[in-house]
Amino acid sequence: MKNIRIGTRDSQLAMWQAEWVQSQLTKLYPHLNFELVSMKTKGDKILDVPLSKIGDKGLFTKELEQGLLKDELDMAVHSLKDMPTLLPPGLIISAFCEREEPRDVFLSRNGLSIEDLPEGAIIGTSSLRRKSQLKHYRPDLGFMDLRGNLQTRWRKLQESEMAGIILAAAGVKRLGWEERITQILPEDIMLSAVGQGSIAVEIDEKRSDIADLLSRLNHTPTELAVRAERALMRKLEGGCQVPIGALGEVVDGQIVLRGMVASLDGSRLIKAEANGTDPKTVGNEVANRLIDLGATSILAEIR
Repeated sequence: MKNIRIGTRDSQLAMWQAEWVQSQLTKLYPHLNFELVSMKTKGDKILDVPLSKIGDKGLFTKELEQGLLKDELDMAVHSLKDMPTLLPPGLIISAFCEREEPRDVFLSRNGLSIEDLPEGAIIGTSSLRRKSQLKHYRPDLGFMDLRGNLQTRWRKLQESEMAGIILAAAGVKRLGWEERITQILPEDIMLSAVGQGSIAVEIDEKRSDIADLLSRLNHTPTELAVRAERALMRKLEGGCQVPIGALGEVVDGQIVLRGMVASLDGSRLIKAEANGTDPKTVGNEVANRLIDLGATSILAEIR
């Protein structure tokens, strides 16, 4: 087998993730050569508009997926939370790597937790999911849109009047920034994005040779949990930029899934939970419970 080409975005975090996959595969298959191919996606290029306003699915994946379909790449490494629930025809997720901490974290300028911030404090985030849940918890808080890679967001915090920023714990930990974390946000305040903390490796479905290599990287408990989350998202027809949260975990052989839908202003927030052994069934069950509680009308207002 010739050089095996691993596609990735070129941000520091994306490169870290791809290099991690590369190192794991090199340890497993030292006789093979794995090379990284980096590229910019549409989401990397448009930095002056909130993601929710761009409204394009696959903002951080499309160029990599085109590389797979054109046989310019053998595999593509993604943050699973960036991947639409419906993949382009002919592509599959071949490996769900073991999940890092799935929750969100608060990085505070002055070391204050979310609970202790003064009234009217400004939080940096462009995520509708994060804003809506925080507005529900603290209606007095203000928000500033924040785009760019993690280094850019950290720099903007230092240069602005923001009280703090919210980031995915997984990315912060992967860059070695644990000491910057003020607070891991508990689930009752902030439910994670679908797939958050998981690295996914996408391939052409015809490439059984690559699928065989990746099978040893797949982490079954992670796969079961995130497949349930993605089933919930698909049932609700939610893209990456809607206020939907979900977190699954495998407990004693059962998938336990919690889901959340919120209005943009945070005034309406509904939650549901279910458990079972089949990811799609569990995801659909939580989605249906959310629909029964009014999710459809909440999401219709946003779309």
